[in-house]
Amino acid sequence: MSEPQADLVTVKVDEREIQVPKGTGMVETAAAAGIEIPVFCYEPRLGPPVGACRMCLVEVEGMPKLQAGCTLTAQDGMVVKTARTSDQAAEGQNATLEFILVNHPLDCPVCDKGGECPLQDLTFRYGPGNTRMRFPKRTMEKPIPISPLIALDRERCILCYRCTRFSESVAEDGQLVAINRGASSVIATFEDEPYKGHFSGNVTEICPVGALTSTQYRFEARPWEIQNVPTVCGLCPVGCNITATTREGKVKRVLSRNHPEVDEGWLCDKGRYAFDHLEARDRITTPLRKRGLRRFEASSWEDAIDEVERLLRESGTTTATALSGGESVEEAYALAKILRQGLGAHNAVLPETPSQLGGSPLSAIRGTKTIAVLSDVPVVERAPIVDLWIKAARRSGATVSYGVPTGAVGALITDDAAKAAGIVAEHVYVLPFTPNGRGVADAWSAAGDEEPVDEKQRVLIISGDEAATDPSVRALAAEAETVIGIGMFEESFRGIADLVLPGTSYLERDGTTVNLEGRLQRQRRAVVAPVPDVLAWLSKLGERFDVELSPHASVLFDEVSERCYGGVTYAELGEHATLPPLAAEAQTPRLSVDSTQTQGQAERSPGLRLVAYRPLFSGAAVERTPELAFQRPDPVVELSREDAQTRGIRNSQTVTVSSNGTSLELRAQVARDLLPGAVRIARDHAGDLHPTVEVRP
Repeated sequence: MSEPQADLVTVKVDEREIQVPKGTGMVETAAAAGIEIPVFCYEPRLGPPVGACRMCLVEVEGMPKLQAGCTLTAQDGMVVKTARTSDQAAEGQNATLEFILVNHPLDCPVCDKGGECPLQDLTFRYGPGNTRMRFPKRTMEKPIPISPLIALDRERCILCYRCTRFSESVAEDGQLVAINRGASSVIATFEDEPYKGHFSGNVTEICPVGALTSTQYRFEARPWEIQNVPTVCGLCPVGCNITATTREGKVKRVLSRNHPEVDEGWLCDKGRYAFDHLEARDRITTPLRKRGLRRFEASSWEDAIDEVERLLRESGTTTATALSGGESVEEAYALAKILRQGLGAHNAVLPETPSQLGGSPLSAIRGTKTIAVLSDVPVVERAPIVDLWIKAARRSGATVSYGVPTGAVGALITDDAAKAAGIVAEHVYVLPFTPNGRGVADAWSAAGDEEPVDEKQRVLIISGDEAATDPSVRALAAEAETVIGIGMFEESFRGIADLVLPGTSYLERDGTTVNLEGRLQRQRRAVVAPVPDVLAWLSKLGERFDVELSPHASVLFDEVSERCYGGVTYAELGEHATLPPLAAEAQTPRLSVDSTQTQGQAERSPGLRLVAYRPLFSGAAVERTPELAFQRPDPVVELSREDAQTRGIRNSQTVTVSSNGTSLELRAQVARDLLPGAVRIARDHAGDLHPTVEVRP
C-alpha cells in the first residue's frame, strides 16, 4: 500500500516560490529553491534543531525579529528572506560570525580542519572582511586528549553542541557534556573519563571547526596533498560506506560516506581507526615456509607456487578449505574455482549459509513500532550500526524486546536464521559472524555444485587471519597433514601453517562484498599493497590446473553474477549500491557445507549458560591499532536482571564465576538485553570456563 502524499504548501524564499510538503525544514526548503541558508549547529541526523549558533538567521514576513531558519518549517504563504536579499539578515549573520571569531584562533594553516572547515568557508562567504576587536584572544590548554583517539581544542570550539547531541541522542552514551555556564561553557567528558564508546570518532567528523580532531590524522596531511577513495568497510557485516583518505600511497584516515539506507553517515570506531593494520610490523610481504615449531623463513614466489601446486596435486580431492568471510566475492570465487574445478575438492568450512530472509534496508528499522532482538551477543558487538538504527527506532517510540516475541513484530533482528523460523515479522535481519560471509558462500557455490568428499583431509587451506585464529579451524589444522595459509600477519599462522602466502586488506583490493541485507557493494583499492594482488597469483596458480582465471575482479564478478546476482554487471555497481529484490537473493545456489553457523551456540543446560562472545574491538586489525586498545571490553560478567536479583548481586559488585573447578573474579553488570539463564563474558576474559557456570557474590 502506498503512503499518502503530504500536503504541499507554497513558500517564497528570496522572491522564489517553491512548493514543498508541509512541515519541511526551512533549510531544506531554501535548498530546494537553490538558496543556501548557512548553518553550524544544524544537522538533521542529530534530531530536532536547537538554534544554538544563530548562523541561519532569516527575516520572515510578519515577524518582528530575525528567526533561526533551522527551527522553522514550511507553512503555506510563508515569505522568507535570507542574507541574499535582506540587509537585516545579512547584518545578523555578520554579527554572528564576528561573535564566533572573537576568541577563535586564526591558525587555519596549522589546523587539521583547514581547507575542509565550514567556519572557514562561511567566513569567506558571509563574514566581515576585517575585525573591530583589538584585545588579546582567550587561550586555553590544548590539545586535551579526551581519549587516545580524539584531541579537544577548546579555543576553537564554537559551542554548536553537535558533539554533545550526538553523544546524547544518537550513540546514547552520555559521555560528552557541556559544563559551566555562559562565556565559561566548555565541552568535556563526563567526570573527565576517557570518551570510550563504539562510535566516538563520529564527533570529529560532525564538528564544524577544528575543535575535535583525530589523533591518528593530526598533522599528517593537508587537503591539497590527499586523495579520497570511495569504498566499503570490510570489518563487519554492515558494510558501511566509507572514504579512505590517502597521501603518498598510505591510508591516513577513514571517513564515513553517507548511504542513507545502510549507515546514515555514521561509522563505528573499528571501521574508522583500524586501518593501521596495513603498516603492521608482522605484515607478511613474501611467502613463508615453516622452520621449527613457531618460526618461518622467507621463500621466493616461484618456489612457493611450485610447492602449493605439488601439495594440491598430491592431496587432490582430499583438499579442504576454511574461508574467513573477509575475502571479496572474487577472491573466494577464484580459490573455489581452482579447488572445485581443477582438483574436484569440494570440502569447505564456510562462514555461514546465505539466508533468504531480509529484503529490507537497515533504515526500515527506524520506522517500525515493535522490534524483537534474538541474539545472545550484543547487537553493537556484531553489527554496530544496526544498534544505532534500533536506538533511533526507540527514540521514535518503538518498543524493543529481547527474546521470542509473543506476536507479530515490525522488525526481527537475530544472529541465527533458524531462530527466525515461525516468527511473523515485517522485516527480518540476520546478523552474520563475518563481513562477507554471504558473498563468500555465493562465490563457493558458483564454482561448483558437487557434494563434499567424506574422507580425511590431507591438505587444509586457511584463507584469512580471522579463520586462522578461530579455535574450530585450528582444530581442523591439527588433523591435517599440511596447512597452507593465505593472510596478512605472521602471528596468525604461527604454530599451524607449513606454508603461508601473503594476503591483502579490503583497502588494498578491488572487488565486491555482500552485507547482511544482501546488498552487493563495490570495494575500491585505496592503496597499492606491498605484495602481489591475491587474484594475480591465484590466476597463475589456476593455469597450472588448466583453470581459466582472470586476474581482474570485474571479469570474475561477471562469472559469479550470472549464477548468483541476476547478471548485474560490475560496471552497474555504483558508489551507492541499491538493495536487490528478495527474489534475486532467493536464487542463491545451495551450499555444500555448513560449518560455523552454530559457532558459539552451546546446548541449553541447567544453571547459567555461558556466552563467551567475540567483541567488536578484537581481531587482527584491532590488535595492530594501539589507539584502539582502550576500547576493548572491561572484565565484566553480564547477567539478566532476574538472575542478578535471585543471587543477590548488585550492579558493579565483584562476583565469582566458576565451572568445573575453574573460577574467575569479575565485576557484575546487569544487562537489559540478556534473557534469564545466561551470562555473557567477552572471550578474552572468559578464560577456561565451561559452557555452564555458576555466579555468586
